[in-house]
Amino acid sequence: MKNQLKFRFVFLLFLGVFFITPRLQNLHAQEVKKNKVRLKADYFKIMNGESYLNLKATSKIEKKNTEVPNIDFTIYNIFDDEKITIGTAITDMDGKSKFIINSLSKLKPDSTGTFNLSVVFKGNDAFKKASKDISFKDAVIEAELITKDSLNYINAKLIDKSIDSVIVNESLGIQVERLFKSLRIGEEFNYTDENGTVLVPIKESIPGVDGNLIFEVILKDHDEFGTVKALVNAPIGVPIVTETTFDKRTLWSPRNKTPLFILVFANLLILGMWGIIVYLMVNLFKIKNA
Repeated sequence: MKNQLKFRFVFLLFLGVFFITPRLQNLHAQEVKKNKVRLKADYFKIMNGESYLNLKATSKIEKKNTEVPNIDFTIYNIFDDEKITIGTAITDMDGKSKFIINSLSKLKPDSTGTFNLSVVFKGNDAFKKASKDISFKDAVIEAELITKDSLNYINAKLIDKSIDSVIVNESLGIQVERLFKSLRIGEEFNYTDENGTVLVPIKESIPGVDGNLIFEVILKDHDEFGTVKALVNAPIGVPIVTETTFDKRTLWSPRNKTPLFILVFANLLILGMWGIIVYLMVNLFKIKNA
């Protein structure tokens, strides 16, 4: 009888553990609060270069905006209610990632010539799933350096490739590459005319290495086309005269470039001190023998 009671007790205990444990796990999972991820995606195109998406993931943790590293993205091309996977990306320690679009010709646009992409994060133990849609059309900037009446100009044309037509009344920025920050040329806003072109004079004498300059023609943060940039190489700068003392003997040069007068003075001083020491030792030796 006692054995039957023990068996019933153990059986009931086992059933209780079997049914209660999953509920406790569910309650624990509910208590762990996942943070919401905010995704940002911007489209960039460099003429005769690469097209890419600049991606960034942030989250508000303890009332503070924080970059989220090691977030895995899957990028899809949305076409006729289909999701075609075109690649993956992962954020760095600053929460940023760069996804290169190998070729726009491999993407499928909709009937208006618009490319529709979706950046998807599927979530993990710490963050909720999130997604960001981005749409853009293919724009082209044709830019060149021309000379009129002994004055140099940057001539640029803006074209919508989806309809093969020029884009009128859009602002293009013209600037020249510098080491830290590009230098703007011309007006702040240079709007395209009825032919989709802008003509910006280069009046200043701009210094450049060996007289070479790189001009940037930019359509920036456009709602339809994103950011498009064209580069123009122009040998019209003022050659930079390098004033370096790397191969000269100066006070701030390394040891093998020490000025000669310091070497001579220092060595004479050392020889003079050793001469006095030797003279004193010889005299002491003579006094001792005497």
